[in-house]
Amino acid sequence: MSEHKHWSEWLAERVIAEKLEPYVITSGITTSGPAHLGTLCEFLFPDSIRRQLEKSGKKVTFYFLADILDAFDSVPLAMESFRETLAPHLGKPLCDVPDPTGKAGSFGDHFLDEVKLLMIGFGVKATIMRMNDLYSEGKFDEWARFYLKNEPEAKRIVEETSGKQEKKDWSPIMPICASCGRIATTRVISHDGENYEYACDKDVKYVKGCGFQGKAKIADHRYKITWRLHWPAWKQIFKTSIEGAGMDHHTKGGSEDTCKEVTLSLMKADYHIPFKYGFILFQGKKYSKSKGIGMGVSDLVRLVPPEIIKYILIKPDLEENVDINPTAESMLKTMDDFQKAAELSGKDREALNRHERKMAIAYELSAEKLNWHAQFLDVLLYYQIYHDWEEVAKMTGDGEGVTYLRPYIEEWIARDFMPDDYRFKYQPGVVKPSEAAKKLIASLNPGMDALAVHNAIFEFAKANGIEPKALFADLYQTLLGKERGPRLGKLIAALGVTRVKKDMGVA
Repeated sequence: MSEHKHWSEWLAERVIAEKLEPYVITSGITTSGPAHLGTLCEFLFPDSIRRQLEKSGKKVTFYFLADILDAFDSVPLAMESFRETLAPHLGKPLCDVPDPTGKAGSFGDHFLDEVKLLMIGFGVKATIMRMNDLYSEGKFDEWARFYLKNEPEAKRIVEETSGKQEKKDWSPIMPICASCGRIATTRVISHDGENYEYACDKDVKYVKGCGFQGKAKIADHRYKITWRLHWPAWKQIFKTSIEGAGMDHHTKGGSEDTCKEVTLSLMKADYHIPFKYGFILFQGKKYSKSKGIGMGVSDLVRLVPPEIIKYILIKPDLEENVDINPTAESMLKTMDDFQKAAELSGKDREALNRHERKMAIAYELSAEKLNWHAQFLDVLLYYQIYHDWEEVAKMTGDGEGVTYLRPYIEEWIARDFMPDDYRFKYQPGVVKPSEAAKKLIASLNPGMDALAVHNAIFEFAKANGIEPKALFADLYQTLLGKERGPRLGKLIAALGVTRVKKDMGVA
């Protein structure tokens, strides 16, 4: 790995050096609950590689696979109010579970629709494929037959690479019960490579089989290949050049070990370029849809622009764990960092150090252009003072940027998401001003900018033997009725020295 290159650059270079055009990037998720930041990585990381390959003039397709043929194994917190409706469907493929809201064709499609909207919002170019459609079209039949034909060897590889011994009735395929519709509770009793008998009698803790015994054939397309064999199969179907996965898949005994061994030893096929990425943490804990750990992406995109979220995820080294701490302070710091990255993007790459270069690349992968130029905090401050968007646009000189940031600022206010210092109301005289505060304000000149006001306060404190901290607290009490607030120079300049003087009776 080049020390000065962003991870998306060196991965794209590997693809160009090791694979033939047209290149194919694949990725996939099971849409069993609301999207979170970990979900975003599954399409933002591959899309970053796609962008780099297209930047190099290469032909590339990104296929995003929605694995909604997976079993519905738990009711997510977001659907808790529909538990009674959903519980009878536990164990069925997600594509066969009805959407209790009535908005989508299935439970799996309900959350896939959310992902589709996010992809549009994040500017991702991907061809979305539903796994149930691929199986229904017979795309996996060849590999199901292959695995059944080579069942002993497939089982041996799965056991050796996972470090776990499988049960005697292990099978490469999971039938869908013709009676109850479940896929989680079935097992194959016998097969001849095409036709199979199965029983729906497994107890998987969250649901039990219905006891039905039936017959089917691969050509019926009423089955799914077990995960550790399904994964390498889709890479052959799509002729994958590169695909990534989280650290959990890449640990010893993880799915990656099985995928590689199955591809090279059993299929005797070329292997794609694998890459791994770190965990997305939420305040130090791993994201978990089922446990409700982590802010949903749909909430986060209402608080900050999508390019900020992309930047948070794309900027770090690929294998680095990203700890999301969605407080106002951390989001403001990231937005400030993002604007600095935008400035670096326009500079000569050779003049940038390693960190600056990665900031610039991350910015370019996150945004087509900078949609605002005023500081987010300034927009927030001016709106807190004037509650008039036209006035805010005039104060910042960035009308388009203010219009772009407006829905986010309004969401911050509606959710009371602001930093403590920005929770204020201008109420001069609510606390009787001290003589020092009155003299200081009287000494200010109209037209002073934020820095001039800031310096004037320090000079006044020094000249009068006052501790600057005490003078600042005194002024905040005088203007806002609290001991802290936004930067005082910025606040007084935003209000206007003339107005403050008048309000304080020292004009």
